[in-house]
Amino acid sequence: MATFKDFRNKVKPNWCPGCGDFSVQAAIQRAAANVGLEPDNLAVISGIGCSGRISGYINSYGFHGVHGRALPIAQGVKMANRDLTVIASGGDGDGFAIGMGHTIHAIRRNIDVTYIVMDNQIYGLTKGQTSPRSDMGFKTKSTPGGSIESALNVMEMSLTAGATFVAQSFSSDLKELTSLIEQGINHKGFSLINVFSPCVTFNKVNTYDWFKENITKLADVENYDPANRMTAMQTLMEHNGLVTGLIYQNTEQKSYQELINTYDKNPLANQDLEITEEKFNELMAEFM
Repeated sequence: MATFKDFRNKVKPNWCPGCGDFSVQAAIQRAAANVGLEPDNLAVISGIGCSGRISGYINSYGFHGVHGRALPIAQGVKMANRDLTVIASGGDGDGFAIGMGHTIHAIRRNIDVTYIVMDNQIYGLTKGQTSPRSDMGFKTKSTPGGSIESALNVMEMSLTAGATFVAQSFSSDLKELTSLIEQGINHKGFSLINVFSPCVTFNKVNTYDWFKENITKLADVENYDPANRMTAMQTLMEHNGLVTGLIYQNTEQKSYQELINTYDKNPLANQDLEITEEKFNELMAEFM
């Protein structure tokens, strides 16, 4: 049986020292081992940004896509090989700006993919500009006078869009983050896990200390029920979205794959897709 060490490779991450993404990488590796996966059972698909590099730092199948397109690639991988555990990953700019359309539709499809967003409230790779998650008044190179746009409330948005698994964690809480990723992998449907992952180089506001002072752990909220969607929404609004833990889970709704009557149990990746020259010519003739 694989251990978390089996999910390591020889590629050394080049994130800034102290970046929260190191913990996200470690949590994915630990979670994959804890649920009994082998490296060839896992595919990690990423987009562009500092966080997008993560697919190259994990010993598994990996694909580094273009900006905002991790989710359509991940969905295609899952549809082609239902036997793979598929994790999509990216940053808040990748998933909630250029990739927002894909995020919304992946949520509503409820396809069996786990999406981990490393949320640092800034564009780090391009040297510090506001992202959809930056608070109003946030000063960066692109908003020297302070942002005049409000931050996107992604957890509330996910509930409204019909997400069946919504969770949030903090990169310094490796134990909780690992547990949530395990639960997301085991969930039959789309799992969204937003991770507060501080950018130590360009975001001097939303720091580790700031999150520690402002986060509320749902484990400390008396009688919190993650099966109650209304309670989840109310709790998020009461705490301005700054909560960590399993926010909501619906185990009753079937996944996208379960609803396709013609979805072959033999993965497309294992099927014989070769055709004869005669058949090929026949098909081409239709377009001549």
